[in-house]
Amino acid sequence: MKEEFKLFLSRLLPIVLILFGIPLISYLIWFFTPVKTLDILVLDKTVRDKSYQEHQGVFWVLDHSKYQNSQKEFYDKSADYLGFFPDDSPAYGTKKDLAGRTRASIDSLVSQKDLVFIADTYGVFENDFSRPPLENPSKKIYGGMDISEIHLINSAKQQGKTVVAEYNAMASPTPKPIRTEFENLMGIKWTGWIGRYFDELDTIQNGDIPGWMRIIYRKQHGAWDLSGPGLIFIKESGEMEAFLFNKDFQNKTPLIRTQKVNKHGFKLPQVVPYPDWFDVVLIERDYQVISYYDINPTPEGVQRLRSMGLPRFFPAVVYRQLGKGRQYYFAGDFSEVKGDLGSPRFSGLPFLWRSLYVTGDFTDRRSFFWNYYQPLLEQILEEARKSTN
Repeated sequence: MKEEFKLFLSRLLPIVLILFGIPLISYLIWFFTPVKTLDILVLDKTVRDKSYQEHQGVFWVLDHSKYQNSQKEFYDKSADYLGFFPDDSPAYGTKKDLAGRTRASIDSLVSQKDLVFIADTYGVFENDFSRPPLENPSKKIYGGMDISEIHLINSAKQQGKTVVAEYNAMASPTPKPIRTEFENLMGIKWTGWIGRYFDELDTIQNGDIPGWMRIIYRKQHGAWDLSGPGLIFIKESGEMEAFLFNKDFQNKTPLIRTQKVNKHGFKLPQVVPYPDWFDVVLIERDYQVISYYDINPTPEGVQRLRSMGLPRFFPAVVYRQLGKGRQYYFAGDFSEVKGDLGSPRFSGLPFLWRSLYVTGDFTDRRSFFWNYYQPLLEQILEEARKSTN
């Protein structure tokens, strides 16, 4: 009996080491890795629930890379941001932002920060809190960029701080005068077009296509007679166009391309599928393109893009140097992460997930996070940290 028990333990030991030993070693490596100091201000007005999906990816990277603020505290995704804080009150939540603060107050706040990250300013609406969510537009509770955020960006620019902004920072419901100020400060011009990829446009097979999208398309084109993979382009004025796979474009999904050897020094996959919302922007000449979108349009697709006033390639991630700081723009809803990413406090975890999530798998949004967003943001944070020294 003793020999059988010893044999059982010998067979069990490798399993125990794999299940407990490797994670323990991984955690200990993370624990003893030196912390880094970087003061960051995150703005997210689109917080519908306590998953914090519009900015949880940012905070995961901060925690995994062991960034602390100047008070030697780790960042908390539920508290360390400005924007909307949902709760169970009749008002659905509370607002904490820069509204009403003087320019001197904002200048003082920026002087204490190293990086400003504008994750999302779209905001929250009443139908975001109905169960199930309603399809029709509803009353805005909170959202849109305002003049205080313009002062924030301007102050960061003047003080040589790093600014990162992404998709939905300047679109509706931000008023046009505020958007113009944002565009001037950031050196970026929105074409008015946004786009979204769907792996199936047949509404019988795909129930995720919004009802409002189908209604607007039918009004303009008579019927939603679409099927197969496709891209839906929507202009701020309400115009809507559908690009169909093989007819208008030849990459089954929009691709984010990054040159393997680039002067920017960013180490990213050369090709990553991106099946989500993006905006089409024009950039000033002093910007460097880190990555760009490629849908590989057919000759007919190229003509349609031209008629819409759009280029063959769209910027995906760009930056420009301004003194010690940089301005970055992500032309996509990159920071949003649905689902649990797991604990960030294990060394080597991104490498493990990148080996499990194939770069070409666009069906799970976490594949994009591990293969593109996490290494991109990690390098941006490190660059910002170096600029403070």
